Amino acid sequence: MRPHVSVLRLPRGPDPNGRGFDPNSPRFIALCPTTISASTETGTDSVQMKEEQRARSVLRESFLRTLIAMTNKQVQFHMYERVKVEAKFGASDIDVLNFQVSELHTPIGVQKEALLRCQDVISYSFDL
Repeated sequence: MRPHVSVLRLPRGPDPNGRGFDPNSPRFIALCPTTISASTETGTDSVQMKEEQRARSVLRESFLRTLIAMTNKQVQFHMYERVKVEAKFGASDIDVLNFQVSELHTPIGVQKEALLRCQDVISYSFDL
């Protein structure tokens, strides 16, 4: 049995309640770039906006269904430097910047609970 790795608690960020919904915030602009400007509202732009919103909603729904299917399942994460880790998937934060996992099996041991930064994950796989 691998030894459990100790937990390092990091302080909260400067805005723990911010969810990035202000369209003028730098966080929203960085995470949710749109292809259509919100300042112009002509008939053509309105049609394009609706098409883009529909496409985004389909993609978002598909991604959320994948997250729901992964809940409480063993998931293998492929990370940078050819590191593969395995854990029981728990949840994702609202911005999908982190994955919460349990029983994370790493090359140096087992972590009971952990957050994986999505920017460090190249891909993930799980069995249905």
